[in-house]
Amino acid sequence: MVRIRGLDSSESRCLSPYVLMGSSSIPWRSWRRQDWGLFSRMTKGPSWPIGPLRTQGRRRKNSGISTDDCVLWLNLHRTSSVLYVCFGSENTISASQMMELAMGLEESGRAFIWVVRPPLGNDQNGDFRAEWLPEGFEERVGERKQGLLVRQWAPQLEILAHESTGVFLSHCGWNSVLESLSQGIPLMGWPIAADQFYNSKMLEEEIGVCVEIARGNDSEIDKGHVKEVIEMVMGETEKGKKMTRKASEVKEMIEAAIREEEGFNGSSVKAMDAFMDTATRER
Repeated sequence: MVRIRGLDSSESRCLSPYVLMGSSSIPWRSWRRQDWGLFSRMTKGPSWPIGPLRTQGRRRKNSGISTDDCVLWLNLHRTSSVLYVCFGSENTISASQMMELAMGLEESGRAFIWVVRPPLGNDQNGDFRAEWLPEGFEERVGERKQGLLVRQWAPQLEILAHESTGVFLSHCGWNSVLESLSQGIPLMGWPIAADQFYNSKMLEEEIGVCVEIARGNDSEIDKGHVKEVIEMVMGETEKGKKMTRKASEVKEMIEAAIREEEGFNGSSVKAMDAFMDTATRER
């Protein structure tokens, strides 16, 4: 459930576009929050917060790096010191944005893993070209062990679960959001399309686990802004500390929701049981 203030009214509520309000019942890939009753009253039938569903590491034939190599690189860095950058499998940013992001990452001095894909207007399944980045960028950050660039795809779950990962710069697709918060990792939001904009706004304004760095693949952004936001989130600032605390709290909520052990079932486990019971009875 996504609850947004300041859009259509003082407290408007926006649902992801794939949910049909006329559905007789809705299983929702989220966990039960204190305001779940608001969502339930908006639907015509019962709704079940059954998430986050557990997923296995998603491998692709065009994987840019092995999980072992990625973990070995992460092992070189301190706890919570690495920024993970990925815009998902369906999104990319413009060439100018990519150039500024690269310069901002390098000048920040922070360690990062960046899943790179061709910029907007190019074949997304094609080879990534060095000309899309500052001259010598990959070589410099690689030699210093500051940055690791991965083509097309990386083992996201393993990266987010590693103790060296501290922040996720994400497009705020819901799968990525759940994977990040399940590990207690706060986000830097760069929504690009669809419900990502609402997700980012909700994460920042309602939950407090995100700060938005840019919007869309046509917005202007410069390296100074990139560096500033990275330092605000990853440096010793009150904002960064608060985001990390909130992300840890959400992680605990998620773990409680999906816990299944003798004598105790979390809210998501109970919701899944109720959903399956209803589904089998109404066949």
